[in-house]
Amino acid sequence: MLGLTVRWSLLDAPAGVEEQLASYVAETSHARFTGMAGLRFKTWRQVPGEWFEGCYVFATSEAREEFQRTFTEGAAEAPGTRIIGSPPILVEACDVVAVAEGWDGFTAAPRL
Repeated sequence: MLGLTVRWSLLDAPAGVEEQLASYVAETSHARFTGMAGLRFKTWRQVPGEWFEGCYVFATSEAREEFQRTFTEGAAEAPGTRIIGSPPILVEACDVVAVAEGWDGFTAAPRL
């Protein structure tokens, strides 16, 4: 599977940025990526005070390459960059070896 990781550092980010990011994902970003052509799924992860990232899995290499190109070109103006106050420290294509769905199933929701 065709993955892409985009990570921002939170080490020098303002206090409360984690909640701002979670609100942005719930109110805007989740809807933007739900149903996006060429995207299999996206997850948003963070370790408070350390980093925030988007993990993407694409259906085709062309979809991943196009998204990575356009994201990289606009990274300085990306919503995550504006909220955090600095650009991503990592934009990296990768292979996702496997995804397993557990007994309790998958929940696609902006907040639980």
